[in-house]
Amino acid sequence: MADMSVDFCGVKFKNPIIVASAEPSNSVLNIKKCIDNGASGVVVKTIGDIPAFRELTKNSKYAILNDKTRPIKGKVPRSFTFYSRSGYISQDHKEWIPILKETQEYALKNGSHVIGNVTGGTLASWVELARMTEDCGVSMLEINLQHAAPPELADRARGIYIAQDPEMTAEITRRVVEAVKIPVMVKLSPEAMSLTEIARAAQGAGAASVCVNSRFKGFATDIETGKPYLGGPAGVGGPWVKPITLRWVQEIYSQLGMPIAGSNGIYDGRDAIEFLMTGARVMQVCSILMLKGIEWLPRMIKEVEEFMDSHGYPDIDSLYGISARQSAGSLAELFKAPRLVVDIDRNKCAYPKCNACTRMCFYDVMKPGDAQINIEGEKCIGCHLCENTCPMDAISLHPRD
Repeated sequence: MADMSVDFCGVKFKNPIIVASAEPSNSVLNIKKCIDNGASGVVVKTIGDIPAFRELTKNSKYAILNDKTRPIKGKVPRSFTFYSRSGYISQDHKEWIPILKETQEYALKNGSHVIGNVTGGTLASWVELARMTEDCGVSMLEINLQHAAPPELADRARGIYIAQDPEMTAEITRRVVEAVKIPVMVKLSPEAMSLTEIARAAQGAGAASVCVNSRFKGFATDIETGKPYLGGPAGVGGPWVKPITLRWVQEIYSQLGMPIAGSNGIYDGRDAIEFLMTGARVMQVCSILMLKGIEWLPRMIKEVEEFMDSHGYPDIDSLYGISARQSAGSLAELFKAPRLVVDIDRNKCAYPKCNACTRMCFYDVMKPGDAQINIEGEKCIGCHLCENTCPMDAISLHPRD
């Protein structure tokens, strides 16, 4: 049986599945339920002192949309979009002192961890909230930078959110890191121009890791009524965003080598494996739990374990980053790859009933013939489109020589 444990920033987690900071971690009951269902860690919903975000939470709105941007009623398909608007905890931050202490004690008794999550309206409150959270005994601290710069730094801000500005990110990260002794993780925003630049700033300021990443801000409209869903812009996420998230996981892993928590785009255990292979050491899951229930966790964890066993991976380290390390670092490296040419297994080909490859070839290589598809191999550039779309698995590519 594969060893599912993973060292993340010096903290040992029994498996790589962590619950992200959101509604499934907004109460003692929910946090304990996550732990009971096998989560190796739970990031609590953001604790902050900004009144507007507390009010936002009291006015939270949610919609689950299909691939036609229509509300899903009933069974949720894998292609869903989670469209929602919410804020941070609605209570005063000091009310969470006993909650953090109780849940961390419960977590440790069950081989899990509670990870704090804070955001401050001023530089002083960032430090105060970080120290308060650490004093409650949590194993790690995540900082949420999804709001405007504090008044003391506002005139220097380059973006709407702190998380869009490397200098602001570094300033806040440095002050928090200096204030506590536990590892600090910085949650990145996909709204930044370059997440790698923000991650580098956080790393330079002492962050132990980064979470890649929070959700996009989007807009969805009901064309039958002409009205926007939920009254206006909201956060968007779902399994469809996984390749975009993995792009940044791969780049940060390859360029910075720092520990990464992957988030946004994880549906099941196979998605978690993709994140691990791309360079994330742990995963933060949220949306799927809100739709399938916290009871979805054991299934995800089991799927990861079964995949590792069936593919001969003895532990997490054996698959960590293996895909990222095989990725070309530049276009120049890609151009050095052997030139390929298409070939067809005539026994598998269903032509003329199927002519998908001739419709999809834009290099005049695959052409309809009387009895079979004709190939003009000298024109083939080896683009893989026909191979990856052939429903009969009849097409392959091989080196020209």
